[in-house]
Amino acid sequence: MLKCGLLGEKLGHSFSPRIHKALADYSYALCEVDRGALKSFLEFTELDGMNVTIPYKKTVMGYCASLSPRAEAIGSVNTLVRMPYGWHGDNTDYAGFCYMCDSIALEVKGKKAVIFGSGGASLTVRKVLEDKGAAEIVVVSRSGENNYQNLNLHADAQIVVNTTPLGMYPNTGVAAAGLENFPCCEAVLDIVYNPARTALLMDAESRGIKCRNGLGMLVAQAYAAAELFLNKRLDPAIIEDIVADIEKETRNIVLVGMPGSGKSAKGALLAKKLGRSFVDTDEYFTEFHGISPAEVIKTRGEAEMRAMETEVLAQLGKKSGLVISTGGGCVTREENYPLLHQNSVIVWVKRPLAELPTEGRPLSQSCGVMELYQRRAGLYKRFADVEIDVCETVEQAVDAIMEAIK
Repeated sequence: MLKCGLLGEKLGHSFSPRIHKALADYSYALCEVDRGALKSFLEFTELDGMNVTIPYKKTVMGYCASLSPRAEAIGSVNTLVRMPYGWHGDNTDYAGFCYMCDSIALEVKGKKAVIFGSGGASLTVRKVLEDKGAAEIVVVSRSGENNYQNLNLHADAQIVVNTTPLGMYPNTGVAAAGLENFPCCEAVLDIVYNPARTALLMDAESRGIKCRNGLGMLVAQAYAAAELFLNKRLDPAIIEDIVADIEKETRNIVLVGMPGSGKSAKGALLAKKLGRSFVDTDEYFTEFHGISPAEVIKTRGEAEMRAMETEVLAQLGKKSGLVISTGGGCVTREENYPLLHQNSVIVWVKRPLAELPTEGRPLSQSCGVMELYQRRAGLYKRFADVEIDVCETVEQAVDAIMEAIK
C-alpha cells in the first residue's frame, strides 16, 4: 500500500486524511515537521507522496530533483511524489483554484482582481487568474507597494480573493479588508474553509455578491494529488460528493425559538439520531460563567445576561459538527447572527404559544408570552435558514428537521 501524507509545521485539525481516504486506498498521515528538521525528514521519510502546506510550499522546491512546468512557473510546490531519482515537485493547488472559480461560473477574462496575501497560495491564484485572462491582478500585502492602507487605489476591482489565514478557525470573525473598499466587486473567493463562512464571505453574502469558500479547492487539489500519487485518472464526480459529505458532517445545527419551545429536548434527540454532540447554551452558559442566565437577569439585568450570552455563542459558533440549542432571546442581539451563521444551519423550532411554559423563565413571566413572541418573531425569521412548523411530538419535530436540512 502506498504511504502518503501532509507536510507542514503546525497542522492542527485537517480535513486532508478524511478527503484522501475517500479518494483512494492508501495511508495518509499528518506530518508536523520543525523547520530545522525539514531536510532530514525529506531525506529519510518512507512516504511515497506528500501534500505540502504552510510554511514549506516554496522551501521544498530546493529539495526537489525535478519540477513540473506548472510548479516551476508558479514558484510554489504543494505536492511531492517520490521518483527513482528523488522528489518530483508539482502544484495541484492550481487545479484546486480552477475548480473553485468554475464552481461559481466565475468570468475572469478582462476583469481586475485583488489578491489578499503574498504567500505560496497567492502565487498559485495569480497564475490561474493570469491564465484565465484577467486584465489586471493586484497583490495586496501588509508592507508591499499595494497594502491595506491604499486600497482606495483599487476600488475598481471586480474580483477579490483572500489567500491569507485571516478569519480561519479558531480566530474567526476577522477579515483582511471589508468589501466596502470594492464597490465594483462581482465575486469573492476565500481559500479558508473552516469556518464555512468567514467574515469576508458573510460580507459578500450580505451584499448579494457571489462567493465560495476554500473547501472545494481543498478537495479538488487533493483529487489532483491523488492522481499523481497513483499515476492514474480518477472520476472527477467524486470531488463534489466529498465536498457535500464534509459540509454535511461539519456544519452545526442550531435551534432557535421561543423559551419553552422544546429546543433542548429536540436538540438532544436530533444529536442522538445523527451521532453528534449536543450543547444546550443555557447549560454551557452556567458552566462557562459560573452562574445561570436566569440568575444573571434577576441580579444584574437582561442587558448583562445578553452580553455574557454572546461570549458563549462566540465560543460555540466557531465549532463544527454540533447540535446547539440556544436561549430564546439570542436573536435579540444582531452580533449573534454571524457567530452562529459562520458554521451552521439555523433552524427555527415552533410550538403553540398556549403550550409554552413560563416557570423559571423571568422574561416570559414579566411581559407575557404573546408580547415576547411579537417582539421576536421577525428576529427568528431573520436568523433562520429553516423553519419547522408546529409538530405534535418531539420525534415528529426531529424528523421534520432532518428532512428540512437535507
